[in-house]
Amino acid sequence: MTQAISPLHLTIATRESRLALWQAEHVKALLEQQGHTVTLLGMTTRGDQILDRTLSKVGGKGLFVKELELALEEGRADLAVHSLKDVPMELPPGFELACVMEREDPRDAFVSPQYASLDAVPQGGVLGTSSLRRTVLLRAQRPDLRIEPLRGNLDTRLRKLDEGQYDAIVLAAAGLMRLELQDRIRGIFEPQQMLPAAGQGALGIEIRSGRPELLQALAPLVHLPTWLRVAAERAVSRTMGGSCSMPLAAHATLDGDKLHIEAAWGREDDARGGLVHASATAAVQTLEQADQLGEQVARQLIAAGAQVHAG
Repeated sequence: MTQAISPLHLTIATRESRLALWQAEHVKALLEQQGHTVTLLGMTTRGDQILDRTLSKVGGKGLFVKELELALEEGRADLAVHSLKDVPMELPPGFELACVMEREDPRDAFVSPQYASLDAVPQGGVLGTSSLRRTVLLRAQRPDLRIEPLRGNLDTRLRKLDEGQYDAIVLAAAGLMRLELQDRIRGIFEPQQMLPAAGQGALGIEIRSGRPELLQALAPLVHLPTWLRVAAERAVSRTMGGSCSMPLAAHATLDGDKLHIEAAWGREDDARGGLVHASATAAVQTLEQADQLGEQVARQLIAAGAQVHAG
């Protein structure tokens, strides 16, 4: 007989954007179904405050998680719910990724009030994104477009588009779907056209290390197929230098125990959009095996000319 889990009183640290709160409420509801009592601790992070510069210039997406980690460290919160693509590839000492949940659609979405597709945007049109990955992948397809920075939460980005600051923007499909904004999506980029970011569409739950009761409480929320996929993707990024803010894409699929991963790297200052690609497939059953496959793909990228991020 399995031992019953004692109900816990848990506090979730979360950013206060509408999407982050949806994600935290989603985890809260699942934990409450397990019998736990859950409250939310809303916080504004440095990543939310700095909107006039691209993330790659001010410290990367880790700016979205530092304040949440401080709340964990000080005991004000037990869990932090993150969009996994925002989580640095190396967590600080004393923290661990305790749970990866089932993935939403990992693909990118094309959003425009005027144009039905990327191909329909006229030459010289303005496309909004602050992702270096999206920039190099879009540039490879449409070097004639102006790609301009786009910061802010999801609602802010859509407002800027509606105000006419951009002809189109590219966003993660998962966020639009979670907030029931599917009607804003004009098209979905298939991975062959635009390879997603490592971890895109997946939620990760971070805790302080040494909390076995939290691991037990979170175990029912773990989705191992998703975790295997994102572990391989994140291993590519970690081997390439550990930065979320580099022009790198990594996307894995799982068929039975066969994990297939593809990755692409582009040079940020290459106006022609030249890309380096790599892929590998292996039988994978553990997170360690998934890590090894991702590292193998990263080494292929490096051998083909991709540069390791030194920062």
